Amino acid sequence: MPIPLPIDCLRVFALGLVLTLTAGMAAAFDTPARAAFVMDHDTGTVLFEKNADLPLPPASMSKLMTIYLALEAVRDGRLDLDQRLPVSPHAMSYGGSTMFLDTTDTVTVDELLKGIIVLSGNDASAVIAEALSPDRSEAGFAQLMNERARQLGMTNSTFANSNGWPDPIQRMSVRDLGILANRIITDFPDFYPYFAMQTYEFDGRAPANTRNRNPLLSMGIGADGLKTGHTQEAGYGLVGSGTRDGRRTIFVVSGLESEGQRAREAAAILDWSFRHFTPKTLAQAGEKVGTADVWLGRRNSVDLVVGDALNVLLPVPTQDTVEAEIRYDGPVQAPITKGQELGRIVILRGDELEPMSRPLLAAEDVKDGGYFARVKLSAQFLLSWIGSFIPGLT
Repeated sequence: MPIPLPIDCLRVFALGLVLTLTAGMAAAFDTPARAAFVMDHDTGTVLFEKNADLPLPPASMSKLMTIYLALEAVRDGRLDLDQRLPVSPHAMSYGGSTMFLDTTDTVTVDELLKGIIVLSGNDASAVIAEALSPDRSEAGFAQLMNERARQLGMTNSTFANSNGWPDPIQRMSVRDLGILANRIITDFPDFYPYFAMQTYEFDGRAPANTRNRNPLLSMGIGADGLKTGHTQEAGYGLVGSGTRDGRRTIFVVSGLESEGQRAREAAAILDWSFRHFTPKTLAQAGEKVGTADVWLGRRNSVDLVVGDALNVLLPVPTQDTVEAEIRYDGPVQAPITKGQELGRIVILRGDELEPMSRPLLAAEDVKDGGYFARVKLSAQFLLSWIGSFIPGLT
């Protein structure tokens, strides 16, 4: 049952946090992008979404899935960075943005990764795809992409190729792209600096394609990734990320009308995410935030603590007012073990941010009260029942 946070426990949230968020600045924000998704990397808080689950043509942003599978293969030892891979006629046949590979080349995995990330090489993506495919075909690799996407929780993505070449099957939602970006940053921190590379010259053969197309990297606003995309059908899109004061934002925009609009919107979203939200620590790991009633125990109550630090992200205009509830099914029957999950604390953050829920744990053991606890409880029930007939008895 919902239990309002007791007044004495508000001291746990210290530093003046009297826990009721209102709409604040978030409600005023919008973007001309057809779809957009913005999240805080550290807390997982979704800051803004627009058509976030609509499957759209992702163009080259879908290369992030190829990159993720390639990095998994490197981590697992199925590929080596110094390993050289051949270029097939199929890989060589791709136009658009390429590394200008041909069938006489054997290219290292490291070169191919940089070629995909920095140069958006369609041919490089196909080379990686054929190396990892169970049947050595790009179509076979696309099936691996589909399977892994489902495992990662990307429910609105389907792949027909490794590079985002226009295909009616190739679709991704901006939320799925955000999930994927988050996993790349989290799972492969050693490789993430590749995404901040502004130039990469491969073998001197492609002087017209040496610069990263991400417009944010040269703006000095803390941006360090990840991938642009553009086709006539998809419009202009960007999966971006950046840091400021130790905070990281991940965002995705899709369906913009020009390179200039993409650059302006991406920079505006990144700046907005940092200016209008702020992190707060409401309780340290192991800190008491409330109590729960105990049934048939040697004690009548047990302290509730948070296992990890309770870090939240709040809109700046309402950062000093927060509303929280402790929720548990109680009273909790003894015996209780220290560290046992007994309920949840729910941080309510107004209409613009989803409530945040974290587990609450027993701070100590509570042993079964045994025979005498049951006798005492039975006596209390009996007196209460008799008192209902004889006023004043209880």
